[in-house]
Amino acid sequence: MAIKDYIRERFFPHLWCPGCGHGIVLNALLRAVERMGLKKNDIVMVSGIGCSSRISGYVDFHTLHTLHGRALAFATGVKLGHPELNILVPMGDGDALAIGGNHFIHAARRNIDLTAIVMNNRIYGMTGGQYSPLSGYGMLATTAPYQNIDHDFDVVALSTAAGASFVARSTTYHVQQLTDILEKAINHKGFSVVEVLSQCPTYFGRKNRLGSATDMMDQFKETTTPIGSKAKEKDPTLIERGVFVEKDIPEYCAEYDKVIERAMKKGA
Repeated sequence: MAIKDYIRERFFPHLWCPGCGHGIVLNALLRAVERMGLKKNDIVMVSGIGCSSRISGYVDFHTLHTLHGRALAFATGVKLGHPELNILVPMGDGDALAIGGNHFIHAARRNIDLTAIVMNNRIYGMTGGQYSPLSGYGMLATTAPYQNIDHDFDVVALSTAAGASFVARSTTYHVQQLTDILEKAINHKGFSVVEVLSQCPTYFGRKNRLGSATDMMDQFKETTTPIGSKAKEKDPTLIERGVFVEKDIPEYCAEYDKVIERAMKKGA
């Protein structure tokens, strides 16, 4: 099946701003799905509200466009009802870690077989450029005109601490790596988190004078490094990318089936 078979061409051109990184994330995701040879009817994409959540409108899978911050809650219900399906959950800063933060940590703790894609553009782009839990200290936003004093979450550290059994990070610049990571994440049996650093030239870039979309992507190249590189030893401020956690632990739906089996034996 070709990539074009996985998209709803009638909804193009997309609504994302020129230079937005989310289209690159969609491209990498579709390439991963194509490489895996997944059937469209075997995939469900669940999204909330925000720039990132528009991605569900462009894929020709089963999709649920749900409430802000509740994508993982809906996705959990779908997975429990149909554990044989591949559930993809694209989220933005707020969807994942502000209003959706409680759902995020508990989905990780349960290790339910979902693929959470955190599209980190460090801003609330759809609603006017407010700062988010991922904006970072000292950054400017419409709600932080004199610099943000909130420190940002480290998505990798948070996911790992909450119990996610697959945790990775890449960027829209490193699109080949991103495709490989997304494939690994979807194949993994357990809660998978993929953080993708994605440029927002319209709000975050403009407010913080980071230049054009290509300038911001060049910054991803210059400010990130593979896990365990010598560059990281020389410059601790560099952001590592790659697969941080990949472990085999009991998956929630499989364990729930065991509970049902024990209950049925006792009832019999």
